[in-house]
Amino acid sequence: MLQFKFLGILMGVAIRTKKPLDLHLAPLVWKQLCCIPLLLEDLEEVDLLYVQTLKSILHIEDSGITEDNFHEMIPLDSFVGQSADGKMVPIIPGGNSIPLTFSNRKEYVERAIEYRLHEIDRQVAAVREGMSWIVPVPLLSLLTAKQLEQMVCGMPEICCDVLKKVVRYREVDEQHALVQWFWQTLEEFSNEERVLFMRFVSGRSRLPANTADISQRFQIMKVDRVSSDQLLIRISY
Repeated sequence: MLQFKFLGILMGVAIRTKKPLDLHLAPLVWKQLCCIPLLLEDLEEVDLLYVQTLKSILHIEDSGITEDNFHEMIPLDSFVGQSADGKMVPIIPGGNSIPLTFSNRKEYVERAIEYRLHEIDRQVAAVREGMSWIVPVPLLSLLTAKQLEQMVCGMPEICCDVLKKVVRYREVDEQHALVQWFWQTLEEFSNEERVLFMRFVSGRSRLPANTADISQRFQIMKVDRVSSDQLLIRISY
């Protein structure tokens, strides 16, 4: 739990300093951080097969399954279900000793969904506690999940148009042929290659969602010690 709290501190720092983190969290995590209630569709985004399995149990009579042959088709005999890490766990206290039957399958499905939707509540609370050390957490409820993700992680796509807005030229004109070739090459890069370029010039792999928050700029400059047709790109602090 201390590690989750520390993650929250890092996320708060990312928001406060506008230095995005390259985090890849499930959409439902961002919703929980914003205190947005989760829906079945949120679980489907991360574990579609499990949700489909639960739906098939709920409507199993549509497949001609009755109470007599229920256990022949369903390899479960108690209120246990699959957790996010793939382990079989009780979905309610004492679930191991509660038999799953044809008649209580609806309750089983409801409990299984409820368990999965609230499975990481404690971890999310720890992250929010860590964030509270840096930013006013109650204000997160005013954001959408997407807005919070962008504040913490910035934009996943490195756009050349944005880079052109934050570049500085020194002793070289932006219309110089070599500069034009540079931008043409960068535009031909895949996003993964542009991410590597950003790491080279700034040590970061994400840009803030708001261009105005980009305080660290890179320079394209001509260096006296190299020939007239050479350019050097370096970071500007």
